[in-house]
Amino acid sequence: MLFLGNNVHIISMSTIKTTNPATDEMLNSYAEHSDQEIQKIIGKADIAFGSWRRSLPSERSEKLLRAAEVLRSNKHIYAEMMTLEMGKTFTSAQSEVEKCAWVCEYYAENGPGFLAEELVKSDASESFISYQPMGVVLAVMPWNFPFWQVFRFAAPTLMAGNACLLKHASNVPGCALMIEEVFKEAGFPENVFRTILAGSKQVNAIIEHTAVQGVSLTGSGPAGKAVAAIAGGVLKPSLLELGGSDPYLILDDADIEHAAQQCAESRLLNAGQSCIGAKRFIVQDGIYLEFLAAFLDNMSSAIMGDPFQAVDLGPLARKDLRAEVHKQVTDSTRQGARILLGGSIEPGPGAFYPPTVLAEVVPGMPAYHEEIFGPVASLIKVACEEEAIRVANDTVFGLGAAVFTQDLTRGRRIAAEELQAGCCFVNQYVKSDPRLPFGGIKESGYGRELGKNGIRAFVNIKTVSIL
Repeated sequence: MLFLGNNVHIISMSTIKTTNPATDEMLNSYAEHSDQEIQKIIGKADIAFGSWRRSLPSERSEKLLRAAEVLRSNKHIYAEMMTLEMGKTFTSAQSEVEKCAWVCEYYAENGPGFLAEELVKSDASESFISYQPMGVVLAVMPWNFPFWQVFRFAAPTLMAGNACLLKHASNVPGCALMIEEVFKEAGFPENVFRTILAGSKQVNAIIEHTAVQGVSLTGSGPAGKAVAAIAGGVLKPSLLELGGSDPYLILDDADIEHAAQQCAESRLLNAGQSCIGAKRFIVQDGIYLEFLAAFLDNMSSAIMGDPFQAVDLGPLARKDLRAEVHKQVTDSTRQGARILLGGSIEPGPGAFYPPTVLAEVVPGMPAYHEEIFGPVASLIKVACEEEAIRVANDTVFGLGAAVFTQDLTRGRRIAAEELQAGCCFVNQYVKSDPRLPFGGIKESGYGRELGKNGIRAFVNIKTVSIL
């Protein structure tokens, strides 16, 4: 049985129930697909792939552009479903839909070029590299960005000529079904993109199915290790985007006000439920008190409440996730961390957790070593640049990192050469961009999504040589 960590919420063997995390009210219930139904869906997707793989790149581009139109025309509907199912603010949910439209447009415009044959000089009369689709690819996706995580996988994978299966997190089935409808409305062939409502126990068989040629997972470390083991056991490629405990270095020559604003915005984005959200704030002692004052001002001014209103953060996605965050905070304080802001659960409905700042965080504490998937900031004081880099890299994770300094040569060097992460930013918080490869190292996973690398994640990079 495959364990998918905190990214699934199975209520029973046959039914998935969803709850509004802001009100505790039940939203809907969905019947899981049976094993037999899943087999039929995979078979239909494989048949659809047989014709889709032979479609012209221009045809795929046209349909992706139409998908972008569908997304924008129904933006409020999709955003409402995200807010209801997992609690993100309605404003940020609308922005998420816009970003999904952007990634569709990006691959519609650039995909044909990324997939074009590349001539290579050799001893042959002609030799070249051909990029061919692989087949049906499974996506196991999380709840925190329920549309974006799927579209950053689906847009390049469909553009490459593959068919897609989506096994979404089980607290966002409404989003999963809406995403399938987007592709249908955009005119993609029937069964080229299908959503499977399944429990974790059913994922093994999907990966092992002979028609499934690869798997992409965004989620927890245990989920990634389980999927990698299963895929490796049947020699199928996998792409893993896992957790992160992103370090943000605030050096002695940083613009303090700018750094504090960027750090707070990153830590509170999506109520702190982002793999690339700022987690650990590593500050040189000469500017520590000045940064702390500015950072606390930004964090304390954030408004938490009904995600459909003008607030900065809504609830966490589920109460069990809130309990886990709170335990990490309390365990850290028992070991000596000091709460400067937040850190308590107020009575009332919903899975709300306030912006929280922990100081005097040292090795051995959960706040130092673990990913805290909520609006909790860990402050770590260091003496110099060298110590800041050492502390930043003192983690099993390696997804994102940022450095704040007004010396751009210094910042460029640290980001490019010193920080052990897949995405390193200077004087801005880490974010994904369709034009740039995205992914991590160490226990943050492997492989890259987005950019040119993303569309080549699930293709046969074929060498052709002609005498």
